[in-house]
Amino acid sequence: MFVPYTHESIRLTGRWDTSSPACAVATATGSYVEFCFDGDMAVARFDIEANMTPLLHLWVQLDGGDRIEAQVDRYLRVCAARPGRHICRIIYKGGTEVSGRWYLPLHGKVTFLGVQTERPVAIPADNRPVVEFIGDSITEGVLIDVDYREGVSAAFELDQLNRCYQDDVCATYAWLTAEALNLRPVFMGYGAVGATRVGCSRVPAAPDAFPYNFQNSPITYTPGDFVVINHGANDRGAQPEHYKTAYARLLDLVRERNPKATVVALSAFCGGQRQALEELIPAYNREKGANVFFVNGSEWIPPEPLHPLRDGHRIVAEHLTPILREIFRLPESGK
Repeated sequence: MFVPYTHESIRLTGRWDTSSPACAVATATGSYVEFCFDGDMAVARFDIEANMTPLLHLWVQLDGGDRIEAQVDRYLRVCAARPGRHICRIIYKGGTEVSGRWYLPLHGKVTFLGVQTERPVAIPADNRPVVEFIGDSITEGVLIDVDYREGVSAAFELDQLNRCYQDDVCATYAWLTAEALNLRPVFMGYGAVGATRVGCSRVPAAPDAFPYNFQNSPITYTPGDFVVINHGANDRGAQPEHYKTAYARLLDLVRERNPKATVVALSAFCGGQRQALEELIPAYNREKGANVFFVNGSEWIPPEPLHPLRDGHRIVAEHLTPILREIFRLPESGK
């Protein structure tokens, strides 16, 4: 039997547009769907009519085990080794940074329809605290893998059409930190976006984009418990006062949307606008009666490459995890 994405056996996490009962749409990597079923087989169904080639990539994970990479397609079949109750998670891993992900037509989207299985089962609640990471291409996992082309023709160069093989949101500092802290992650990361500037595929500057999944699609997910903002790398050309004004507007929107959340302003790892951000946060807190935390991440890894590889993201996560654990007042693992 086929059940739509609204069925009790299915859960969405991330920035999903659910305005249509027929499909849920996400353009931010790190958005994921989970479904629960009894038996040994299920088929996840997607609409890929508008997707550009090469098709974006997904991670498929069964029962919390190893992740397998796959292209999005109309049908994605999952077969368990043994019958029983299973939970499958499908994550938007990465795609093409410049594909249309904000204005129609959306070419870089995941359009999830539902699941075909004999015995769908109500999915258990995920009661982990929610953390939202707001950032740019680094937060969405761009250019993490450069060794995918080993052994092929030298003419097969790194370019935008190969980004689905190079990008991986699950290898980012953000995903790794959320896992280490046992938090449920929500991602908003788009290439070249900054607090002051428009990004790839004309995604608006962060303060203008934050309230939306994409054009004319207001966010509707439950407000988070924690928010981490990482903007500055793409704002290096802006005047510090312009950056401060734009960043303060983003903070206003984030705090209005997440009134009970602990908010962290994490400086760019390359050092972009670090001093301006460090000056802004205490002034903002005094003016607004807020308690935003500033974290200096500019000294953890070298400024080049601008997009850290897997080891660079791991180093950032190793530094960031204990800092956030203390700020968020989370227990040590196993306690």
